Amino acid sequence: MVEGKMADSEQAEQPGQLSVVSTVSEGVRVVTLGGEIDHQTGGTLRQALDVTGTASPRVVIDMRGVGFMDSTGVNILLAAHRDLTEAGGWLRLAAPTQAVLRTIQIVGLDTVIACHRTLSQALNA
Repeated sequence: MVEGKMADSEQAEQPGQLSVVSTVSEGVRVVTLGGEIDHQTGGTLRQALDVTGTASPRVVIDMRGVGFMDSTGVNILLAAHRDLTEAGGWLRLAAPTQAVLRTIQIVGLDTVIACHRTLSQALNA
């Protein structure tokens, strides 16, 4: 019985996967992520952040479910920030985990993209 529970929890947290759920809250697209952001999952994130044809797009990325992000994620976020800004909108990051926040701070991403402790703060900033 215990072995079955271990298998279920391992299956639920498969490394190398990224889940993306997009919703809209008061005209802001909220992209909620779960899993890892790396070279294998970068395409999924890039597609979720595509704002082609959207006027003044505003996006908040809820990162509380992201356990790992490498330079691929950093580069995708920088490109999305540039694209959103050029389209008259903005990008904000919300609730990064400690591991992800460390990466964000080491590379200085938090000096380019607004980073908030909670989703509510990011939406209301």
